[in-house]
Amino acid sequence: MYEVISNIIWGPVMIILILGTGIFFTIKTNFLQLRKFMFMLNKTIFSIFKKSSNTNKKLISPFQALTTALAGTIGTGNIVGTATAIAIGGPGALFWIILSSFFGMITKYAEILLAVKYRVKKPDGKVGGGPMYYIQNGLKNKFLAFAFAFFGLLASFGIGNMAQINSISTSMYNSLKIEPLYTGIAIAIVVSLVIIGNVQRIAKTTEKIVPFMTIFYVFITIIVLVKNYQNILSSISLIINSAFKETAAVGGFVGSSFMLTVKSGISKGVFTNEAGLGSSPIAHAMADTEHPVVQAMWGIFEVFVDTILICSITGLAIISSGKWNSGLSGTELAISSFSQGLGSLAPHAISFSLLFFAFLSLLGWSFYGEKCLEYILKTDKFNFIYKILFSCIIVVGATSDIKLVWDISDALNGLMAIPNIIALLFLSNVVIKTTKDYFK
Repeated sequence: MYEVISNIIWGPVMIILILGTGIFFTIKTNFLQLRKFMFMLNKTIFSIFKKSSNTNKKLISPFQALTTALAGTIGTGNIVGTATAIAIGGPGALFWIILSSFFGMITKYAEILLAVKYRVKKPDGKVGGGPMYYIQNGLKNKFLAFAFAFFGLLASFGIGNMAQINSISTSMYNSLKIEPLYTGIAIAIVVSLVIIGNVQRIAKTTEKIVPFMTIFYVFITIIVLVKNYQNILSSISLIINSAFKETAAVGGFVGSSFMLTVKSGISKGVFTNEAGLGSSPIAHAMADTEHPVVQAMWGIFEVFVDTILICSITGLAIISSGKWNSGLSGTELAISSFSQGLGSLAPHAISFSLLFFAFLSLLGWSFYGEKCLEYILKTDKFNFIYKILFSCIIVVGATSDIKLVWDISDALNGLMAIPNIIALLFLSNVVIKTTKDYFK
């Protein structure tokens, strides 16, 4: 049932809508993600070396907003999602992951700009922001705002919880033979200790772990690529050639149609960078920033790191290893591919990466779900109950059927994206005008 719903939602219309929105904003901003790439670096990663001017204790720094958002995006999608896309759609799926992410950079930019522009200050001094607020206050449509918050709340238990912990428990069982139930209980306890607090506690945790884990994962992936250097050029050629035609069955690979390749690439690309979903802007809206455009630049950087960099090298490592057509999928395919360069350390390296990436996603998505619930109920009195329920669902997700989990996650991703994309398109003039005014 969930697979059928997922296939309907992620049909040609959704693919055209997601890609089309990114292409539309790219053209309207004259390829801003390319033109202002160095400006983006100066306002983002290079700015972290400057002294922070954050004076509002209810907000978080722009870098903390990034790491909180990256905590939600850099998760199992980068490893398991990329491997699954290639296993289903063939090497060409990686091309569509990268292409959709290029346009996704400007989609994420637009989301964050609107989230900061339309955020609201509450009586207690706290800030509320995200798609539900720019849909309500910008688009003036409370129904779509409620729909986004509702699907976002459900998605926090799917993509943000069960999909993440399921990958952790599967990986820990394959590498260390730890029963999924025990993994679920342990992770649930640790997560609850972090999220039962405020956003500052989550932000302080992510700003320490995200940079370390990103560097670690890039390092081990480069080792695999160096080992497979002779296959790099042929793998790139295979990726491009497979992107626009059917991939015949070979080895353990069952073959794929052109549409399946495109669907696998774009849906998993959206799963990992969440451009168009509207989740990350909830975190970015909490940033103490000088201007909506400046914070939106962090969105371009976020997608660049999350997908253009990490998913690309992951996919290239898998394809260059020659294991993509082995019949394996997900975590098993990633481990088998990385064994080419890491040997017997591969299961432990992948498990370690999945453990922390998925743990970070659990933290990020718990915050998104909390804010969606807060919007729906118009109060934060039930946030504690949500956090307890979120922690309990971790145990359930650890022992659930992985295919069912992924089908539910894909479906909820699509349902979240629909009201958000509608708002982005109807508020596009606000994005363009705000951008032009800033760069004048």
